Amino acid sequence: MSGIHRERPGAAAMTGATDAPAVDLGDNIYMSPGWTNSYLLPTDDGRVVINTGMGFEGPLHRRAFDALDTSPVRAVLLTQGHYDHVGGVDVMKDAGSDVVAQANFTMWRDDNELLEGFRSRNSAFAFIDAILAAMEYARSVGVGAVPQARPEPTVVVDDRLELTVGGREMVLIATPGGETFDSMVVWLPESKTLFSGNLFGPPFGHVPNLVTIRGDRYRDALTYIRSLDVVRELAPERLVTGHFDPVLGADRIVEETATLQEAMQSVHDQTVEGMNAGTDVWTLMRTVKVPDHLDVGEGYGQTKWNVRAIWENYAGWFHHRSTTELYGVPPMAVAPEVVAAAGADVLVGLARTHADEGRPVEALQLTDLVLAAEPGHRGALDVATAATRDLLGGTENFWESAWLRRSIDKLGKRAGD
Repeated sequence: MSGIHRERPGAAAMTGATDAPAVDLGDNIYMSPGWTNSYLLPTDDGRVVINTGMGFEGPLHRRAFDALDTSPVRAVLLTQGHYDHVGGVDVMKDAGSDVVAQANFTMWRDDNELLEGFRSRNSAFAFIDAILAAMEYARSVGVGAVPQARPEPTVVVDDRLELTVGGREMVLIATPGGETFDSMVVWLPESKTLFSGNLFGPPFGHVPNLVTIRGDRYRDALTYIRSLDVVRELAPERLVTGHFDPVLGADRIVEETATLQEAMQSVHDQTVEGMNAGTDVWTLMRTVKVPDHLDVGEGYGQTKWNVRAIWENYAGWFHHRSTTELYGVPPMAVAPEVVAAAGADVLVGLARTHADEGRPVEALQLTDLVLAAEPGHRGALDVATAATRDLLGGTENFWESAWLRRSIDKLGKRAGD
């Protein structure tokens, strides 16, 4: 393999929409970049739009497209239900526009609304600063506050739907193994272009997250693998993803897709084999690896997280490790007694040794105990900060980096730095 996967941008490269003109991708396809790119397909009978960005981005996307074509929007196609794909629907659609989504869309939308507080809070560590900056930019170019849309589909795709709008043929295909179980792709047979949304995750060529650390429903590994079959069968010459620039070349797209499938199949099979052999999940998270000959990036998902997701998707939350797993008493409930018996300074000294010898996670396990009992213990805060910085220096993963940076900020505030 050529190493091209890791040269693809990671999720940290995502940016909000700008007031720049839409980008001409050729074949009468236009892109307005943003958190999630929005795409315009002009036709002889009005416009089709694919995805709409966040609510505050919708007017910017609409403005970019209206500068090219002011005909009515006949349809808005949604490749999945995440906020950054659907937030601008109310701004983008016209009276009489169809909103087309996969059949599981309303279930996903209802999940988002049911868990709005939880998911917003648990996503903030990764996105809040960038979102606030993007919102401020939108205001600076004359776009007022626009609430997130709550789209109600007028057309749903159970498996496959063929549409023709103003002479343009489109095939909509459900891909429930995508980033969300309401994912679908849009195929333009005439130009051999596939709008894949986040079927692969935000960056193409990277290991997906079977569940993000912000908290979502589990994504089934085998359903993910089967959903990628669509890409290999169609063999698109251009892959237009939810984020970043299109990926070009049928051979490259098919090769990378096959590599991702083989990598996930291997991780799945190794995990299942370990479960059947009685190996605990922590050991499997350390030992299961993507085979060396498969060149995939881990800028967004990570294999060790997917191992745990596969385990728990099959077996649930009880790991048969300790009786205490069955009860609503957190592990840190006994931290004051442990710290009092061992001595906070003794535990911090042990933690410092772990950190100095390259075992930052073990160091954090000890400082967590001390800080649960004595939240302001300066030595524990210092060691925890050093261990977290060590972990940050060893990763380029979007989610891990965001969490570690936010943890360092919190530790600094507790220490009064």
